Amino acid sequence: MKKSIALVAMAFGVTSAFAQDLTSKKGEPFLPEAGDYAVSVDATPFLQYVGNFFGKTSTNFAPTWNFFTQNQTITGKYFKDANNAYRASVNLGFASASVKNQVADRTVPAVNAYPTADPMQENVWKNSTSSIGLSVGLEKRKGKTRLQGFYGADAGIWFSSTKNKFTYGNGLVATSTSTAAPIVDVTAADQFAGFGGGANVGNPGITGMTSSNARMTEMKSGATISFGVRAFIGAEYFVAPKISIGGEFGWGIGYSMTGKSKTTWESFGAAAGATSDSVGETTIEGGKSSSFSLGTDNKSGAAFGPTGTLRLGFHF
Repeated sequence: MKKSIALVAMAFGVTSAFAQDLTSKKGEPFLPEAGDYAVSVDATPFLQYVGNFFGKTSTNFAPTWNFFTQNQTITGKYFKDANNAYRASVNLGFASASVKNQVADRTVPAVNAYPTADPMQENVWKNSTSSIGLSVGLEKRKGKTRLQGFYGADAGIWFSSTKNKFTYGNGLVATSTSTAAPIVDVTAADQFAGFGGGANVGNPGITGMTSSNARMTEMKSGATISFGVRAFIGAEYFVAPKISIGGEFGWGIGYSMTGKSKTTWESFGAAAGATSDSVGETTIEGGKSSSFSLGTDNKSGAAFGPTGTLRLGFHF
């Protein structure tokens, strides 16, 4: 009996000694300290890379530094002291693209004499998107070993919008009684080549490009604004000095609202009471929408960055 008690006491003593050893053989501290910064990346590719060595996969691609969400959020921390950290996630995204397509110049007759090329005009579609996101929070930490628990709260806001602009090489000209005046038919297929509408190739994913004798010149999505707050709890284990693997879960509320979209059309026709056609422009507004969410993890919407993820943390 005495031997058993002695063995149990020895086991606890050894465990305690290892538990209190929070420095490496080189004297490097495992845990973050006051003034440290930290960045986190998705741990999944690293774990898959190691796991594939023990599986039967034919290939084992090197891991990559992945963002936590499709919104490509960057997250970091600043340690006020060993048990308290400020955290923030930032997204600043701006993108633009354009498609240029040659169409027949409908203001002059086609040139059919070989090898002279027919006169051409250029249609241009330009697309631009923007997204801005920011979340800030406070994290409190617990634990005296390399296994650290943490909890806290975040608040975040998100903004996004999209704009499409269409420029046509062949301008609209109202029907004229003069045979010398050019007539550009808004429903002609070559007016919308590369933009969609009808059976044209190169549709950028926008439907309803033409309507009767009208064509779209600009489309703005309603701006979307989301914001929310959440509480979180998680844990991480320091596998090496200042390198950890961990994750978190949260519960929060979020609200999102989208403003009216605006679509501008140009067309030709006879106005009420007019005796001749003319070219005109009109703008049509879409509806508004909003949503409210309450629940675990990313029910609070796009206002936050890494939630419910397995992450790899680097402290320095």
